Amino acid sequence: MMGTLAALAIIFAQLSLLAFGGGNTILPEMQRQVVEVHRWMSAQEFGALFALAQAAPGPNMMVVPLVGWHVAGLPGLLVSALAKFGPCSVLTGVVVGLWRRFKDRPWRRVVQAGLVPLTVGLVSASAVLISGATGRTAGLLGVTAGVAALSLLTRLHPLWLLAAGAVAGLAGAGG
Repeated sequence: MMGTLAALAIIFAQLSLLAFGGGNTILPEMQRQVVEVHRWMSAQEFGALFALAQAAPGPNMMVVPLVGWHVAGLPGLLVSALAKFGPCSVLTGVVVGLWRRFKDRPWRRVVQAGLVPLTVGLVSASAVLISGATGRTAGLLGVTAGVAALSLLTRLHPLWLLAAGAVAGLAGAGG
């Protein structure tokens, strides 16, 4: 058990410092670690935990404590949550202080402009990974593509899109 808790702490502390541009940017590596490297769960189980975390109120990284819980119960939940949210919180505080200190520097705009495509790429990789893990049939992939298109082309609230996707999946798109 201690080895598993140590592994959870190391994985999520590292991911904490890599979550640049938002928590979803680390989903591909999180999934690789818990599914492929440590084999703590299947890709489908990871996708289900991610979906549950997204449907629940709160931060979008609630999948981290759920993974910890799945792997090692309450101790796993606590270790993974502290390891994921602790280091990035400290780092964010330091960076925000420095960012404010250098607020009038011209290089700030250049840095911000360069970070946009990086963040978009990381979030897109996460979307592809989760879609692949959960869309096991042509019908489910179609529902995913349809909901993604609607979210890009309309101003519909994401909860309506989530509900529509769930109804479509239950109606037989997954079969």
